[in-house]
Order: sequence, then structure tokens, then C-alpha cells
Amino acid sequence: MPLRSPRGVLVVTSAAFVVLALAELFVGTVGPDTVIRDRLVTIASPAVIAAMRVVNVAGDWRFLLPATLLLFVVFARARRAWWVWTTLMIAAPLAEGALKIVVGRPRPEGAAFGFPSGHATAAAAYFGAVLYLSESLRPEIRRPLRLIATVMIVLVGIARVMLRAHWPSDVLGGFALGLALASAAAVLAVRRDASAADRRA
Repeated sequence: MPLRSPRGVLVVTSAAFVVLALAELFVGTVGPDTVIRDRLVTIASPAVIAAMRVVNVAGDWRFLLPATLLLFVVFARARRAWWVWTTLMIAAPLAEGALKIVVGRPRPEGAAFGFPSGHATAAAAYFGAVLYLSESLRPEIRRPLRLIATVMIVLVGIARVMLRAHWPSDVLGGFALGLALASAAAVLAVRRDASAADRRA
């Protein structure tokens, strides 16, 4: 991910979400979804399921609320544009909730709407914010933190499929939406920093 170019990531992830949503609406993805889901469910032993239940918490508001507050403790950049990152974490569930209704795709088990996955959207938004905010850290801290953030996004998505809550394309849609929102927040934060620098000049 070219983290120094949030505009580019915003364009790519937004386009990916639109393509996935249109595929759900007009073509359907049941074939590939079923193949991938069946394989993941097959390897989900009781121990793996237990681990996935723990990972799943990283996409839940009960984790994300204190985790968002932690961003403001750790990153001065987050404190300077606190409203941007707060808005991101509020906008993510609102956006995915509205888009679930628009797309109207049922989950693999149950009648509730599933596209895009809320957990995947929230995790991608939060850990996407970590990816951008960590730019200010020293390389020896930044690199492992970015790796952890990326792995957490992927694991939350896998957990949603293994726990039989979503189709894989629901998860991919959530990734695209969450990263698009995080990229939009990064664009706004960069613009805010540039404006502040101009006023000081």
C-alpha cells in the first residue's frame, strides 16, 4: 500500500468497493464465495474457532472505542486532527449499515444483510488509520506496527468467514470500504496539516 499517497489508495479502494457492490447486485458471487467459504470452514478446527473468536473482537465497537482513544494517546498527528479520526470511526459503521440495505445481500446463514461486513469495515478503518498515523514513528517501530495492523485486518476478515457470519466477498467489500474511509480521513488530515503550516508561514 503506497501509504504516502492516500489519494491513490482512496481511488483504488473506492473503485474496488464499487466493483464488488455491482457484482453483488447484478452478477452474484455465490460460486467463488462458496468455494472459498467451504475451504475455510473445513480447516476451522475447534482450536482455530476459539482463536478466531478472540480475533473477531478486533472488529467490535467494544474493542474499537478504547482503541480509538489510544490513537490520541500514541499519535500527536491524531491529536492535531482528532475530529478527522473520530469522524472516521463514526462514519464506518454508519456507511456499512446503509450500504447493507442498498445491496440487500443475505448472509450465508440467516436472513440479515451481510454486504459489506461490519467487522471487516471497522477493522480496516481502524487499522488503516494506524497504517497512516504510524508514518511519524521511527522505522524500527513503524514497520512491525504496520505489519501487525495489516495482519489484524486480514485475520478479522478470515474470522468472519470461519465463524459463518459472512461470505468472503462481504469481507472484501468491508476491507475496501474501511480502507477507503481511512484513506479519505488521511487526505483530510494531510490537508489540515498543510493549512496549519500555511497559516504559520
